[in-house]
Amino acid sequence: MKPASLPVEIAGHPVVLSSLRAMFDPALRCLFVADAHFGKDAVFRARGIPVPIGSTADNLMRLDILIAEFEPAMLVFLGDLLHAREAHASETLDALHAWRARHARLRVVLVEGNHDRHAGALPATLEVEYVQEPWRVGPWALCHYPQKVEGAYALAGHVHPVYRIATRNDSVRVPCFRFGTACGVLPAFGSFTGGTREDGRVAGEKVFLVVQERVMEVV
Repeated sequence: MKPASLPVEIAGHPVVLSSLRAMFDPALRCLFVADAHFGKDAVFRARGIPVPIGSTADNLMRLDILIAEFEPAMLVFLGDLLHAREAHASETLDALHAWRARHARLRVVLVEGNHDRHAGALPATLEVEYVQEPWRVGPWALCHYPQKVEGAYALAGHVHPVYRIATRNDSVRVPCFRFGTACGVLPAFGSFTGGTREDGRVAGEKVFLVVQERVMEVV
C-alpha cells in the first residue's frame, strides 16, 4: 500500500505530513526527519542483546520512498541520526554509503543531537553537513530539543511523541506529530524506537496520528 500524506498548515506555512513519519516543506523543497537512530540494532547486538537485523535497511527504504515521492533538494535530520558509537559497524556504514550514492545530489544536513555526540562524527564520505541548533531555514528554527526560538517556529525531535488511543477494554500507542503554538515535534523516524508522552493535547496544540499508513488529525 502506498503511504499516505496529509497537507496541513503549520504556523501559517503549508507543509505535508507523511505516514512514513516525515514532514515536507514544498516551498523550500526540504524534507524533515527526526530520530532515525541508524544502527540501533547493531548497537544492541554489540552489547550482547539479541535483536533482529533489518532496522537500518527499513529506514533507508522508507527514505528512498520519501525522496521519490517529494523530490526534495535538501534532507534535514533533526538529531540522532546514529544511535551510538557501535553504529559505526561496517554493516551500518556500508548501507548508508550505498544509500548516499543513490542520492548523491541531495543536500543532507544533520542538526546534531545527543546521540550524535556520543556516537562520534560520520565519515566525511557520507557528505552530511553538521549544524548546531537552532538552525534557521525559511520560517523554521530546526532543533533537536523542543524549545522556543524568538522570531521562528521551532521543529524538533528527541522525545519520540506517541498518542494513546483507548477503548473500554484495550489501548494502543501510535506515533504522532505534535504542533504547539511555538514548537512542533516530529515522531521518531527509526523503525526500532520507543515513544514517550502519551497524554492528550495541551491548549493550542494540533496532534496528527500515524495510523495504518494514514495521517489523521485528533479532533
